[in-house]
Amino acid sequence: MKKQKSASFWVAIALILCLISSLGASMVQTGGGAIKYHDITMVTDSGHELDALLLVPKNATRENPAPAIVTSHGWYNNREMQDLNYVEYARRGYVVISISMYGHGDSEVIPDGTWWDAENNANGLYDAVKYIARLPYVDASRIGVTGHSNGALASRVAVMQDEEGLIAAALLVSNDAVYKKDDQWVNIFGSRDAGIVACQYDEFFHRVKQEDGTKSAPRDYIDQNTAQSFLHFGVDPTGLDKRSADTYYTEQIDGKESIRVIFNPAITHPWAHFSKNVVADSVTFFDKALDAPIKLDANNQTWQWKAFFNTVGIAGFFMFVIYAAIALLDARYFAELKPAADAQPLPAPKGKGKGWYWGGLAFGAIMGMILYPTIYAWCSKNRPAFWNQGATWYIGMWTFLCGVFTILVMVVTYNCYSKKNGLDLAERGVKISGRKLWKTIVLSLIVVVAAYALVFISDYLFLTDFRLWCFITIRAFAPMHFATIAKYLVFWLVYYIALSVATNGFNFVQLGKSKWLSTLVQMFFVFIGPEIMIGVQYITFFNKGFLWSELTHLGGSITGIWLYPIVFILPLAVFVCSKIYKKSKNPYIGGIIMGILACVVSVTNTLTLGCSSGSELQRCDCVVEKPGCSTVSVQQPGFVLSGHF
Repeated sequence: MKKQKSASFWVAIALILCLISSLGASMVQTGGGAIKYHDITMVTDSGHELDALLLVPKNATRENPAPAIVTSHGWYNNREMQDLNYVEYARRGYVVISISMYGHGDSEVIPDGTWWDAENNANGLYDAVKYIARLPYVDASRIGVTGHSNGALASRVAVMQDEEGLIAAALLVSNDAVYKKDDQWVNIFGSRDAGIVACQYDEFFHRVKQEDGTKSAPRDYIDQNTAQSFLHFGVDPTGLDKRSADTYYTEQIDGKESIRVIFNPAITHPWAHFSKNVVADSVTFFDKALDAPIKLDANNQTWQWKAFFNTVGIAGFFMFVIYAAIALLDARYFAELKPAADAQPLPAPKGKGKGWYWGGLAFGAIMGMILYPTIYAWCSKNRPAFWNQGATWYIGMWTFLCGVFTILVMVVTYNCYSKKNGLDLAERGVKISGRKLWKTIVLSLIVVVAAYALVFISDYLFLTDFRLWCFITIRAFAPMHFATIAKYLVFWLVYYIALSVATNGFNFVQLGKSKWLSTLVQMFFVFIGPEIMIGVQYITFFNKGFLWSELTHLGGSITGIWLYPIVFILPLAVFVCSKIYKKSKNPYIGGIIMGILACVVSVTNTLTLGCSSGSELQRCDCVVEKPGCSTVSVQQPGFVLSGHF
């Protein structure tokens, strides 16, 4: 028989993967040493602390100042979500600053509803423009602004505040311009170069009210008067030639030749974060507008390698979590937690047992699908002031309710079937002593702290983290987040512990010849619910031009986006808990670890509100005409059930 590698061996492999991830991602974002990469916190002109990344290429000097670009994430995101853009801009010789808007990342939290007040300088983006304009190696006459979704909103608000004329170009990704003022067509960009990335399947924007009271589909945006007015530099487009997407138009404005362009990719709102074509359009636009110091083909892109190395880090992180937990069982203090033999599956369900087994899995998936859209409206209107993160409140409530439902199913199953058919809760590890439970908690906390130590070390040494696009982001964070983590922790612990107990104590059964088939079946059932919901939402969108949630008024436009990470993290959670359980016969270790990790990631990757008024879950419908209108454009605030947003 082939000897199995020890847990310590796999811990070492995990550490190597994390190191490879950090080194590789660092090499990409620094251009192999050609770009200085700074983590900065500035006290801005608006009097707040702004967290940002500053990239300075070697070509930017006092003697030869370079053009600069300020970029921002969307709602519920943070500065690292713009990595594809800041990597490519810096490679082309721009000085780049990527901010976390106020209330996001580790930037200062400001009162709810004040983000777009003039004194807060476009929620920090215009503060960053002022900051970068003062740098001696920046050509202050060539500064561009851009951002995704609410980062684009911040860009356009900054343009409207820019009385100093610091901004030379603006590219709005996945958001609208302001097309009218006082019911008159308007050019808010003046002589600046301006562009819009208008995704044909944008969940929030590029809808225009029609004469019959309906709204146009976003895929028809380029044919609407709003888009045509923008391309005609803010005049009434009636009777003028129809202008096309992906075409640059120029006109003399105040003695300067100005650009207008609309890119119209057939993608969804969040996919603009990860689109090679959108990046190519973006670098081409800024080259035309600001004249890139280093000329590279638009398709010469390396950010995908950063994404690859970040993904290696995710694999290393969770490998470390699994095998660190298993390795600690050999420590003297935790010796009594280690079983005499690995956990074995229960006999394959027979007779009525098949109904309880398969019915429970199916019913759990169905209940999750029912709860997800139906509690959205209630959560958006009933957030207690104590829970000061709106997205985390909604997602956490769904998580908690699904956890309670899972517990209820286990109680009913045990009392109605499993108990009289020989299920021994103590033998399965469900029933443990208080002493063992305490040591279980201690072991789980050690694993979480050690795993996050890897993240903080990566951040300190390399300014990198472990992420898989919008699916999961494990980043270093400021101490201010600990209080918020404590507020929400119970939501995730209830579900993840229930998930692990159900997966291992009740449903780890012999299916076929492989012990892994049972785990794969459970991974499928936690995957299939979110996948069905995504399918319903987007098949409707692609066929009819509108989201299922728009047509049924169930849930919100953002709920489909929040499902993206679920299809990744739910099966991963089952896998992690199963691996730990098979060596420990303790379902609580994996559940506690995943519950804490889910909560930490959720809290540290979303918007924190500065007061209790209002609810940012409600999408604003004044997209076209009101510059202060905000929207949610979440790619990643937290975990739901076992999922991360």
